[in-house]
Amino acid sequence: MRDFSKRPVSRQFGFDRGQPIDRYYIEKFLEENQHVIKGKVLEIGENRYASLFGKDIDSVDILDIDRYPGVTIIGNLETGENVPDGEFDCFILTQVIHIIYDFKEALKNAMKTLKPGGVLLVTFPGVSQNCKTKEYGDYWRFTGMALQRCFSEIDSAGDLRIVSHGNVGIAQAFLEGRAVHEIPKSLLAFNDPRYEVIHTVAITKKNPTVEAKGAEDEQK
Repeated sequence: MRDFSKRPVSRQFGFDRGQPIDRYYIEKFLEENQHVIKGKVLEIGENRYASLFGKDIDSVDILDIDRYPGVTIIGNLETGENVPDGEFDCFILTQVIHIIYDFKEALKNAMKTLKPGGVLLVTFPGVSQNCKTKEYGDYWRFTGMALQRCFSEIDSAGDLRIVSHGNVGIAQAFLEGRAVHEIPKSLLAFNDPRYEVIHTVAITKKNPTVEAKGAEDEQK
């Protein structure tokens, strides 16, 4: 009989052991979408991913609810307070939405920051440890079906691509706090939709001008 442990090997998602498993999928997702990380880019907390994966970037702004070095916009995604409107070509929003209680408003406000045709690159936890701290909470876990329905309720949401990653082995390893170097590559590559560990979403903001022209062309 397997010896089940009461304690994980890491309570820091594996950061103290190497690259966390969810970050492997996040960075793979951003690499696959680096062609849209261009122009005027917005990121949360720091410009780590914009600098790693950006192409033809004109500028990067850092959004956070608190003021600290590097932050260029102090704003609240949940309330919309001081959130820019229609300014960015790309918004990189990784592993943030689950710590915001009113996540639907947060997603609407995230879409608001984009120019028409701009792209939101956003990730959500499925199976995961809790990340609650004294500074912020941890409210939600998501399924691919829930995200599909949620984005369908956002008027500005256009083209949408949701990809869920995970399997029972990955779920176990991530909950235990294992790092990527401890996981066989074959296991990282295998996907079982019943074990959604993390979701990656690329969504384009509707462009009313392009849609209106397309409608006119259809009528001709």
